[in-house]
Amino acid sequence: MNEWMNDWLIDWMDELIEKNKNINRGYRKLIVWKEAIGLYVYVSKKLEGINNISFKVKDQVEASAFSVHSNIAEGYARRSLKENINFNNYALGSLAENYSQIYALLRAEKIDRKWFDIYDSKHFSLENKLIAYNKSQIKVLKEKGIWNDDYTLREKEADY
Repeated sequence: MNEWMNDWLIDWMDELIEKNKNINRGYRKLIVWKEAIGLYVYVSKKLEGINNISFKVKDQVEASAFSVHSNIAEGYARRSLKENINFNNYALGSLAENYSQIYALLRAEKIDRKWFDIYDSKHFSLENKLIAYNKSQIKVLKEKGIWNDDYTLREKEADY
């Protein structure tokens, strides 16, 4: 795909995001969500062209990449700061899982180093933005005075 076509495609997709806005679809404005979609597309397109990886492995790699943007959206739509933070943590977990899978494919020589380096750069950018987003959400929660991070047991041990 040439550069112009890629820019046109991105503009067309941004146009879709601008349609039918409401409070539940606010995650579409988040850079972390957009980058997570981009990472999924990048991984998915690479997997299409590889024949020496089993369907099961491809499915797991694609699922972990897909899970990142899904968790960001679900956390945002829950409309609870604590749940948003929790789902951002799930997204970070899926992101780590995906990196581990892609790195294993590199080590097994199923993917090439040049592709991995581009992937790693995209992954690192998304990972840092998602960490920063999560930290900002935690800060807001702490400032409201409803965040308890001292791990003091307040329930009976039998509850666990």
